[in-house]
Amino acid sequence: MQRPGRRFLVALTLAAALLAPPATRASDHADPLKLSDPNANITGLFIWPEGDQYVIVFNVRKSLTDAKPYDLGPYRYEVSIDLTSPVTFESAEDRARYGGTIVIPEKLHPDATITVRLNNDTSLRSIDYSGLRHTDEIRTYTGVRDDPFIFPRFFAKNVISMVMSIPKSAFPDGQKDFILWGTTYVNDKVSDRVGRSVRSQLPRFGSLNVAAPPDQVRVLMKEKEFLDNTYNFLNDNKEWWSQAIAGLLQFTFQLRKYDLAPDVMIYTTRFPPGFPNGRRLPDDVNSILCNVGDCLLQEISTIEGEYPRPTANDKKFLTEFPYLAAPWPDKPEKVLTRSIWPYLLPVLIVTAVLIWGLVEVTWRLLRWLWQALRRKVAMAC
Repeated sequence: MQRPGRRFLVALTLAAALLAPPATRASDHADPLKLSDPNANITGLFIWPEGDQYVIVFNVRKSLTDAKPYDLGPYRYEVSIDLTSPVTFESAEDRARYGGTIVIPEKLHPDATITVRLNNDTSLRSIDYSGLRHTDEIRTYTGVRDDPFIFPRFFAKNVISMVMSIPKSAFPDGQKDFILWGTTYVNDKVSDRVGRSVRSQLPRFGSLNVAAPPDQVRVLMKEKEFLDNTYNFLNDNKEWWSQAIAGLLQFTFQLRKYDLAPDVMIYTTRFPPGFPNGRRLPDDVNSILCNVGDCLLQEISTIEGEYPRPTANDKKFLTEFPYLAAPWPDKPEKVLTRSIWPYLLPVLIVTAVLIWGLVEVTWRLLRWLWQALRRKVAMAC
């Protein structure tokens, strides 16, 4: 027979499992989560044409104000470019949201790869190119620069930038369509991904941070089925609080019908450059996306900023390489020292007591029923 003390420990463990937060993975730019590994955090991917060059910018490490050096040894930053998977542009909806339509998302693959490792002072440790020609003509910059994201929370903050100016001749002759995504590896393990800007910053897209692009639609379909069923169950109950939870789920986490697309950035020479056809530094991506349904970050940027909402970066960009504005002066970053656990502990104990009480009552009731049944059987014999 299980002792009451042991059952209480089981209840305490169950309560801790219910209340403890899930493990935090690196996520993207405006995610409110405090990252346990900020150097892995991807903050932006850009591509646009500049004369006879294509400029690719890959930024990491949001809200940077600390002075160098940083511990960048374990990190590998990679930009993957698919040059052969078919893209169509007939769907006005897909063009407005994603820049185009990936025809066979499960066959996405990198035809070209740029792999960067940095020294602790953000200077270039190594850069490797795969699938590109004339790599000796590629111009490269790495270092701390102003964060180009148009969002008040990140004004007067820096990022670690990797900028590549790649001659158009590095790509196959007549290349029109490009599909890009960025990945951070920590000790050769995927920690973060980014494709189209803002997308994986939204709460409903947490799985996109680690899922590979060919797998993402399948992962999203599975999640959408579960979330749709959960929403329908909660919303079809008569209790107001059940319907309120359903509304919160729908707004924050439920996947939309138009979400079933891989998280990649599409750029094509068929149309003028500018988000969502690639991304240029001045593009106000939150405002653009709000016009097609995703207004969460637009609203937060309005809440946090002054009226009217800023629509341009807080520093002017350079007109020549490396294009990003100069960094802000170093200052110590805020260190969070308070823990929420002293506040959660009483809730944990009360929850454990309630679970233990429920288990104890249920156990005693079942034992009484079992004994009553045995007595009845004995009397019948």
